[in-house]
Amino acid sequence: MFFIFVQKYYDYIIIGAGASGLMLANAFGSDPYFKGKTVLLLDKDAKKTNDRTWCFWEENEGDFDSIITKSWNQIQFYGQSYGAAQEIAPYKYKMLRGLDFYNSYLNNIQSYGNVTFLQDLVTAVEDHKNYVDVTTKSAAFRGTKVFNSIFDYTLLHQQTKYPVLQQHFIGWFIKSEQPIFNPDKATFMDFSIPQKGNTRFMYVLPFSETEGLVEYTLFSADTLAEQEYETAIKKYIKENLKCSDYTIVEKEKGNIPMSCYNFSAKNGDNILHIGIAGGWAKASTGYTFMSTYRKTRELVTFLKKNKPLSSFTHKDRYWYYDLLLLDILHKDNSKGRHIFESLFKGSSPQLIFKFLDEETTIREDLKIISSCPKSYFIKALFNRLF
Repeated sequence: MFFIFVQKYYDYIIIGAGASGLMLANAFGSDPYFKGKTVLLLDKDAKKTNDRTWCFWEENEGDFDSIITKSWNQIQFYGQSYGAAQEIAPYKYKMLRGLDFYNSYLNNIQSYGNVTFLQDLVTAVEDHKNYVDVTTKSAAFRGTKVFNSIFDYTLLHQQTKYPVLQQHFIGWFIKSEQPIFNPDKATFMDFSIPQKGNTRFMYVLPFSETEGLVEYTLFSADTLAEQEYETAIKKYIKENLKCSDYTIVEKEKGNIPMSCYNFSAKNGDNILHIGIAGGWAKASTGYTFMSTYRKTRELVTFLKKNKPLSSFTHKDRYWYYDLLLLDILHKDNSKGRHIFESLFKGSSPQLIFKFLDEETTIREDLKIISSCPKSYFIKALFNRLF
């Protein structure tokens, strides 16, 4: 008979020290309610590199202002026949480097007596109803509740009920010899580039007149060969930014699932999937950071009620809005530019941000919906109903 040696027991075990794992561990350490709870945070990586950047909009000041890299008060949108630069107050568009976030939160966690961070690879998670065993490459642990942020596309692609798109991108951080950027304006979406049957746009974050991030992004079912992203970036810098003399300082790439799939299907009373693995990314846009921040706060409140983890997730009307958009883009991915162009032409950025934050009234929802091509959404709704 094979016995697992349980090295140590913890009340809570968090798998993955990304945004969701670190936010949750920080909440467990900083909230007096959890002072008597022992917490283990596991990640295969030491979190010592800048492996990503997060961007988000927020009204006025926020909890991350001390570590953000840059913020903007204006955004630019470009479509095929409409373009505008708009003030977004009271919102600001903010950028946060992954490494700055990791350093800040890991430093916090080190100061909490009830939270332990270990670098190790998780190899198995087993729910035994009254406890959960977590096995790593070098040890074994037991916990009452486990929060798992490990994401795998396999489950999404094994079902056909909900469409699966990806927000996939490659970005270049560049430094030019001549001024080519307006550091006060972030280009939120530039759809003026060739669409090639997809939803494709450029995303530009200027840090100074000579430094910025230029990113080629798609909302589509399939990814591209790496060279295709980089060719598009190179062309955009030359033709749109009118620059031929620049240095690539750093590169980033990413892939975020866009789906209304039931991510909670693998949750149990003692295991909850969090972050992207829990469906915390906004399905219609791929924005994850502030959604994770809000979900973490909601989860902390929920845990104080001592309910089974399986009852945490619920659907609301915004889930259905996202589903209809994804149905449209999955059936005809070329319609993205028309939808987003109509949206930004017919609505203020403030209302769009409020809607994407899922804080609008029904009246405001209708205003947003009325600015989009109605026939697309009516047809998508009809197909879902019948």
